Amino acid sequence: MRVKVDYLVCEANGICSGLAPEVFELDDDENLHILLPEPPPEARDRVRHAVRSCPKAALSLEE
Repeated sequence: MRVKVDYLVCEANGICSGLAPEVFELDDDENLHILLPEPPPEARDRVRHAVRSCPKAALSLEE
């Protein structure tokens, strides 16, 4: 699994970082960073949930 973000669409709502903080992080300027582009197995369900929960559909997965 690999996580991708479309930065042109992302509004940095922070839902993803709330659901999977070990993978997604918002910096002080509200820019999204993917800390673990290839999340470990124990985080994958949370990452899938975060991707589905993105209000702008800016996140995607390559399985």
